[in-house]
Amino acid sequence: MSFNNTEKPQKLQVYLPLLFALVLGIGMLLGIKMNQQIRPSFAPETPENPIGVVQEVFNYVEEKYVDTVNSAQLAEVAVKEALQELDPHSSYIAAKDLPKVQENMQGNFDGIGVEFSIVKDTIMVVAPIAGGPSEKVGILAGDKIIQIEDTLVAGIEITNEQVMEKLKGKRGTEVKVSIYRNGFPKLIDFKIKRAKIPLVSIDVAYMLDSQVGYIKMNRFSATTDDEIREKLDTLIEGGMEKLILDLRQNPGGYLDVAVNIADEFIERGNLLVYTKGKNHKRTEFKAKYAGKFEEGDLVILIDEGSASASEIVAGAVQDWDRGTIMGRRSFGKGLVQEQDELRSGGALRLTVARYYTPSGRCIQKPYENGTDAYDKEIDKRLKNGELYDADSAFAKIPDSLQYRTLREGRLVYGGGGVTPDVFIPIDTSKNELFSLRARRSVPEFVYEYFSNNQQKFHNYPSFSNFNKNYQVDETVFKQFQQSLRQSVDSLDIDILQRDKEELKTSIKAHIARHLWSSNGFYPIIHQMDNTLQDAYKKIKRG
Repeated sequence: MSFNNTEKPQKLQVYLPLLFALVLGIGMLLGIKMNQQIRPSFAPETPENPIGVVQEVFNYVEEKYVDTVNSAQLAEVAVKEALQELDPHSSYIAAKDLPKVQENMQGNFDGIGVEFSIVKDTIMVVAPIAGGPSEKVGILAGDKIIQIEDTLVAGIEITNEQVMEKLKGKRGTEVKVSIYRNGFPKLIDFKIKRAKIPLVSIDVAYMLDSQVGYIKMNRFSATTDDEIREKLDTLIEGGMEKLILDLRQNPGGYLDVAVNIADEFIERGNLLVYTKGKNHKRTEFKAKYAGKFEEGDLVILIDEGSASASEIVAGAVQDWDRGTIMGRRSFGKGLVQEQDELRSGGALRLTVARYYTPSGRCIQKPYENGTDAYDKEIDKRLKNGELYDADSAFAKIPDSLQYRTLREGRLVYGGGGVTPDVFIPIDTSKNELFSLRARRSVPEFVYEYFSNNQQKFHNYPSFSNFNKNYQVDETVFKQFQQSLRQSVDSLDIDILQRDKEELKTSIKAHIARHLWSSNGFYPIIHQMDNTLQDAYKKIKRG
């Protein structure tokens, strides 16, 4: 899901004509219901009141259309279409969708606390969340959920959303799950009391060596600034002197959280970002506190999936020459939304301003050609060579979009996203269909292999011991090859041999994920991450 660069929910200050236009359809239809026997009088359309034609059309539909009309649904479609005409990020959130949207941004939900994946139409437990209710009752990695309450959930083409709906519920309520565990002849029943489950924003934070720390963030939710302070404290206590902050594929989130995180790296008093719009006066956000990592080498990784709040942090660090931005040009979302709940139970997210980096750059990419062209802009970057060629990435930026950093006067660019200081191309070397299928088959294979061989891994008391001593041998790789044979038409032996070491590393990483969750998975999978390896070399050189 993509998160808008919205501030924490607050009362909207939206000019009345637009709100009137958006809700008129609903109010008008309610009025019609109350006066079915009377032909409605149409509001005259004038230059000051172009809405009259909208009311007139809705009235005719209600009065004359061949079939019964769902008035509420029709009005909802009209509102959504109207908002799309404004910009790609103003949106209407239906009442039924609002809890899920808010949950993602609040940073927690009520549930049983398992990380799961659907493999061969079966719900596989990747790992119980540490300290959560599932771990407390004895759910283990590799368990298969066969029934929820008395409903069969295996072999019925269930979706991730349907699983979540069944497992979530009011805090303190119980749900019964029936588990298949390898080596047990019958299903095992567990009654799990739902509890508050954190949605963490930090995928992983660990030391790459004795000096270099690494933090990977996946969103900017209500709890992210607290999470990153905690991780910074831990890494600094562990000897961190240099930091790589990974914001790749981070779609953003709350504006004020982005400001708080940028404040950890930039000294007090410096401008971090400012916003302004036609009805939104210029508002400046400055660093207020002594941050936890204002000194020491800093590298921030971005790519075409880094948006909104990610761009605020990267833009501020770049403009103040505080660190090095590496990767590819970010998404280009520089619009600020405010959210207000509607009487229908839904909510309106309306763009009220643009944000600007300290040097004055507007990061928002153009959207005048419509939502479809806007959504396909990343595909255009791939076709024109920008994602894999440095010359293409920098050559097409006009002089009018060139800016200077605030301390060293380095050249930086506006007009759509943050352009990195060091370009790292997308890895297109293994895009063959067979190579993609082989890599995507690894998690499914590991789920089966791990559940059948859990005893083998009891010999590894810690992740460091496992990482140092365990290797995916030829026997395991042949089992993977046999598994792969069942999911592809034919094996491409040449590609399989070429990718063999990377596939082995991926298998090892997914086994570690079952044992130590993200803290086991990422340190191993990062061995194949060329962008991170380049960043590590850069930060080590200083």
